[in-house]
Amino acid sequence: MHKVAVVVEDGVEPFGLGAMCEVWAEPYHPEDDNPVFDFVVVTPRPGRIRGVSGFDLHVEAGLDAAEDADLICVAPKREFLDPSPEVAELVRRAHERGGHIFAHCTAAFVLAESGLLDGRRCTTHWRHVEVLADACPAATVDPNVLYVQDGRIVTGAGSAAGLDAALHLMRQQFGAKVAASAARRMVVPPHRDGGQAQFIARAVPDCTAETLGPLLTWILENLAEDLSVDTLAHRSHMSARTFARRFRDETGTTPHSWVTAQRLVAAEELLELTDQPVEWIAGEVGFGNAATLRHHFTRSRGVNPQQYRRVFNSGAMPA
Repeated sequence: MHKVAVVVEDGVEPFGLGAMCEVWAEPYHPEDDNPVFDFVVVTPRPGRIRGVSGFDLHVEAGLDAAEDADLICVAPKREFLDPSPEVAELVRRAHERGGHIFAHCTAAFVLAESGLLDGRRCTTHWRHVEVLADACPAATVDPNVLYVQDGRIVTGAGSAAGLDAALHLMRQQFGAKVAASAARRMVVPPHRDGGQAQFIARAVPDCTAETLGPLLTWILENLAEDLSVDTLAHRSHMSARTFARRFRDETGTTPHSWVTAQRLVAAEELLELTDQPVEWIAGEVGFGNAATLRHHFTRSRGVNPQQYRRVFNSGAMPA
């Protein structure tokens, strides 16, 4: 993935555009050794692009500048129910030639117009999932996730989920270390699994108990320990049932799913940075044995640990 194009139109949402620039338009940072992309912002009719937040944009490049992009990101716009046929045709052609397509938030409606969502799973902002389902009945619209990848097509939910989806793509293409460096630069979590809920039912639990933040930090520092619901509930001085409910309220997912996701992230880093056998890595991150690690890793990442290592291992031995 060398060239990234972001498509904007009148009514572009500034956060959506900004999120794409934060991930894909960064110059080289020696301290991070980050990849640098041939980045371009394009639009159907170059010139002044009307904004929605008190300022406009001036975009010089037309859609033809995106014809050879490896990744085309479509930024959300305010009038999303009127998708551009020109942009829809652009992403359709890009997908046909093997490119990756990312539609952030309501830009999923452009993919619906192009026909690329037919027969696929997808998502958009939770406020608009029913509208998208009506507009594209051949798609399976998931209202309860941050982002969805189906083949070379990624759709993300609103606002910050665009960063999560972009970091997911960067992790997939360049490995966990590169994605973690990008996340650290942006001061965001290095990995939020796409299956997390888009919003938390209760931002602040209606009780006097402390937040689970300290427990989550302890889990990250003790992934090899017994992290069953019963064990974590006991450590939190709650019943297992109360703990499981509190955990979902505060994180948007189950304890098992959250712990598994963190163990996979840790396994990715060890696969990249060490030459230790998979059996050893499985024990270090809490999966217990190589077979269990392979099962979860392949199911989540689409490749087994050995394949991942062949692509991303730097050959470095542990310090």
